[in-house]
Amino acid sequence: MPKLAANISMLFTEVDFLQRFAAAANWGFTGVECWSPFEYPRELIAEVLEETNLSQVLFNLPSGDWDGGERGIACHPDRVEEFQDGVGKAIDYAQALGCKQVNCLAGIVPVGVDFEDLKITMVTNLKFAAAKLAENGIRLLVEPINTRDIPGFFLNNTASALSIIDMVNSSNIRLQYDIYHMQIMEGDIIPTIQANLSIIGHIQLADTPGRNEPGTGEINYPFVLNAIDDMDYSGWIGCEYKPATITADGLSWASRYGVMQDPSGSNLAGID
Repeated sequence: MPKLAANISMLFTEVDFLQRFAAAANWGFTGVECWSPFEYPRELIAEVLEETNLSQVLFNLPSGDWDGGERGIACHPDRVEEFQDGVGKAIDYAQALGCKQVNCLAGIVPVGVDFEDLKITMVTNLKFAAAKLAENGIRLLVEPINTRDIPGFFLNNTASALSIIDMVNSSNIRLQYDIYHMQIMEGDIIPTIQANLSIIGHIQLADTPGRNEPGTGEINYPFVLNAIDDMDYSGWIGCEYKPATITADGLSWASRYGVMQDPSGSNLAGID
């Protein structure tokens, strides 16, 4: 059965961030992921994870000025020192949270920079990150993202990400495959996952075109998830979608995978 992790940067936003862990646990999730834990002390998040008996399965490396529109800095030639500092910060958090994988966002292509310089910078940064993370038992992921949601994103399809991974040439880097992003960019979801299963370290989902929960769009998620299960994929599948209304009202799709309403009948049971 697929192992579903709640992305608490997008789910359970009806409550504050630290309360979302308990909300996810109350609904039967056993793992959580998020975009950034760095706004909170790592010791505090570790305490919440222990209280809720959840695994932190993923978060992103520091990604620049998120509120200012940045979506990663790994391809930026003038941000290498900042990127390397971010790797160290991610290691500190991953160790405290027991997190074994972190994802790298390539970033939006900066104006006026040659493509080859971007590629060289990206590969150099990933080599650095893969090595430093490996020393601490943490795996590096890299994720292609669609250019409809993030125009100008440097890695935007499976082939481009795999090409970069090949150039990094490290046993400690894997592909993060987001079904939503890749449905938009290339389709052919199941054959692509099957062909690249050995290099996929994490999968994420949302329906298209609205990036809402499965069952709200064009993707046949029961078929897709059954196919992934038949491949014996053993990793996590992150639920990284925007609930169409409130999170609780859109979770019925996941009941067949072990996610269910808290027995108390409360949408956010135990959350003050």
